[in-house]
Amino acid sequence: MKSILIRAIEEGTLAALKRRARYNRRSLQGELLSILDRAARQAPPAGSEEELPWITVETGRSTGWSRDEMYDDRGR
Repeated sequence: MKSILIRAIEEGTLAALKRRARYNRRSLQGELLSILDRAARQAPPAGSEEELPWITVETGRSTGWSRDEMYDDRGR
């Protein structure tokens, strides 16, 4: 079984997770596994990494920006 190490957790976040674990009568590890399992079940199905469809809105206004200016990849 694989392991995950998470660094630099804020003290308040850790305290809240510990409270949540106590509330649900689980260890901290059990609570984190439950949270991760729930999140994993909400992930898109395997092989669905296709691009998202474009949704456009007609505003009736024009712009001075070109497509290249709007979708420039520099700095990514």
